[in-house]
Amino acid sequence: MKTGRDSRLLAEQRRRKILELIEQKGQITVRELVERFAVSSVTARGDLDALCSQGMAVRSHGGAVRKLEVSPDSASDSKETQRHAEVARLAKVSLTTVSRIASGSSHVEPSVQATVLSAARKLGVTLAAGKRNRTITFILGNRDTVNEFQSKVLLGAEVYCAQHDWDLHFISFRCDLNAPLRGVRLPEALMRSNRPSGVILTGTHSVSILAALSERKIPFSLVGNNIVGEWQPEQYDCVFTDDVRGSTDITRYLIAQGHRNIWYIGNQRLPWFARCAAGYRQAMQEADLEPRFSEISSEDRELGYLAVKALLASGDRPTALFAGTDQAASGVYQALQESGIRIPDDISVAGFNDTIGEVLHPELTTVREFPKELGGHLAEFALRRIQEPDLPPQQLVMPTELIRRESVRQVSSGHTLLTSVHLHENVL
Repeated sequence: MKTGRDSRLLAEQRRRKILELIEQKGQITVRELVERFAVSSVTARGDLDALCSQGMAVRSHGGAVRKLEVSPDSASDSKETQRHAEVARLAKVSLTTVSRIASGSSHVEPSVQATVLSAARKLGVTLAAGKRNRTITFILGNRDTVNEFQSKVLLGAEVYCAQHDWDLHFISFRCDLNAPLRGVRLPEALMRSNRPSGVILTGTHSVSILAALSERKIPFSLVGNNIVGEWQPEQYDCVFTDDVRGSTDITRYLIAQGHRNIWYIGNQRLPWFARCAAGYRQAMQEADLEPRFSEISSEDRELGYLAVKALLASGDRPTALFAGTDQAASGVYQALQESGIRIPDDISVAGFNDTIGEVLHPELTTVREFPKELGGHLAEFALRRIQEPDLPPQQLVMPTELIRRESVRQVSSGHTLLTSVHLHENVL
C-alpha cells in the first residue's frame, strides 16, 4: 500500500517528466497525459495546475499547457516564484496559496491571507494583484519643467521600485486645478485596460484628482505639500516635508543675525510657496516684525528675478530676502547682481530645499529637504497600498535641516543704514 510520502514522490517524478514533454512538444493536453501516464483526468489536470501555479508552465488555448516563452522577463518571473516560495515557507502554506493571493484571488480564507501578507512584509516581498503589470506611474502635475527637487524625488522612487522588481513610468500631466470631479480627465495611461498597478502624485494636483483616483480604485500615494483645495490628509497615503517649520527656522535664523527688514519672495497662489510663507509669517510675528511679501505670478528662477526687480523699483530697502525655493533664489541672485548689489554685503539671501545651493556664488544659506528619501517613501506607500488595499491610510512628515552657508551675514543697525544708502545709489 502506498503511503502519502510515496504518492508525493511519484507525483513529483511524473511532473518532471511532464515538463520534459512540454519542452519537447511545446505544449500538452490533459488527454495526452491520461493516455501516456495511465492516470485519471483529475490527476492529470492537477499536475498541470501545479506546474502553472509554480510558474513552470502557462495555460494555452483549449485547455492545453505550453512551455514558458524565453524572454527578458523570464528571469524576473523566476525571481518572483522564488520570492513567493520563501513567503510560503514562512507562512506554512502552499506556493499555490501564495500565488492566488498575489494574483488577487478571492478564494482564500481571510485568516490565511492575513498570515501570508504578514510573512511577506517580514521578508520585504510585495504580493501584488496585477502581476501582469508591475508598473507604478509617477505623475508630475502642472509643472513646466522637471526641476532639481522633482528629479531627486523621481530618483528616490525609481531606486525603491527597482529594489522590489517594479518598473517606474514617468508622465507629465496638466489639468484645470479648479475643475470639479466630473470635469476631471485622468491621464490616458490610467484609462487603459493594462493601466499601471499604482500611481505616485508629485508636482501640483487638485482635490478632484484625488477623488477621481479613489473613485476608480487606483492605488496611489502623494506629496502632501502641493495639493490645491480643501482636503483631509488623513484619508490618503501621503508624505509631507515639514516646510512650515523649516521656513520658520530659517526666518528665525535671519532675525538672530540682526535682520529686521526681511522680505519673502514667493507665489502664494502655489501651495508650497504658501506653506513657506506661513512659516515665515509666524517667525516674523513672534519677533513683532512686519511680514513683507514680493510676489509675481510665476515660479522657479523667473519668479525670484522678477519679484526682486519689482521690489527694487519700488524703492523698498530690505536687508534680507527669503526665497521659497532655491530655484527662485537663483533668480534673486541674478537680479541683485545685475543691479550691482552684493550678496551678502548689501543684502543677505536665503532659499529653501537645498537642491542647488552649493553651486550658487556665494553658496546659498537654505533649508535642506530630503527629496530622494521622500521619493522612496512615496514608492513604499504606493506598493503597500497595492499589496494591502484595506490598510488604514498612512502619513509621514519628513524633517528639514537648516544649512548655513555664505549668503547670509550678521548685521547691525549701522550696517543696515549703509546698506540702504548703497542700495539707493545702485538702483538709481
